Amino acid sequence: MQRYFVHEPFNESNETIITGENARHISKVMRMESGDQLVVVHADTAYICEIRSIGQEIVVKQTGNTIPSPEMPVKVDIACGLPKGDKLELITQKGTELGMHALIPFSAERSIVKWDEKKGEKKTERLQKIAQEAAEQSHRTHVPAVINPIAFKQLLNIASNYDAVFIADEEDAKKENRTRFADKLKKVYDNESKSILLIFGPEGGISRNEAKSLLEAGAETMSLGPRILRAETAPLYALSAISYEFE
Repeated sequence: MQRYFVHEPFNESNETIITGENARHISKVMRMESGDQLVVVHADTAYICEIRSIGQEIVVKQTGNTIPSPEMPVKVDIACGLPKGDKLELITQKGTELGMHALIPFSAERSIVKWDEKKGEKKTERLQKIAQEAAEQSHRTHVPAVINPIAFKQLLNIASNYDAVFIADEEDAKKENRTRFADKLKKVYDNESKSILLIFGPEGGISRNEAKSLLEAGAETMSLGPRILRAETAPLYALSAISYEFE
C-alpha cells in the first residue's frame, strides 16, 4: 500500500486530511477512489486508512489497524562536514533508507563548499523532501529531520546530548592496531544506549584540530576498516554496521 506522511492529527472520528502534493499523487497518479486503502503515518505511527472522499483534499479514516514500526531501536544522527556537489543528497536518501534519525550538516575546517543563509535554506528544503520521499519508499514511520548547516562549535555543544559519539577519522584507519567498530558497538549495545552521533568530515576528512576537540569532548574514534572511504560512503557503511549490530 502507498504510504503518506501527514502533519494534521486525526480528529475524534479518527479522520484526517491529506493535502498538497500527496493529495494530487493519490488522485492523479495513483487514481485511487473512495473505499481504497492506504497507509497514513502521523506522529511516528503507521495507520491503515480508508479513503472517505477525494477532492483537492483527501479525507481518510483509520480502519483500526496499524503497521509495526521498522525503526531502529537506537536513534542514530549523522553529522557531515559540508561536501561538494550532490553528495549530501545521496547521504540523505540512502541514510534514510538505512535508518538514519537526523542529518546534521556542519561547516568543517576542510569544507570547500560554503552555504549562505538563503542558499542553505533552499538546499535544506530540498534535502528534507528527499528524506520524506525515501522514508515513504522504505516504509519508515519517521522522516529524518535535516538540520540547517551549523558551525563546528555548535556541533561540539550538541555532542553532549548523545549517549555515544563516534568520529570517522582516516588517521585511525591507517593504524596497524585498530579497535574494530563492531567491538565498540557491542559496548554501546550492552550499555543500552538510546542515541548515537556519528561524525564525518568532508573530502579530506576531519582536521587534526577538530578531532582533538571532539575527543576532548568525550567522542571516540571508529575504525571503518583499513580502506579510506569517500565522504558519501562512510556514513552509509557505519549505518549498515549499526543496523547489523542492533537489528
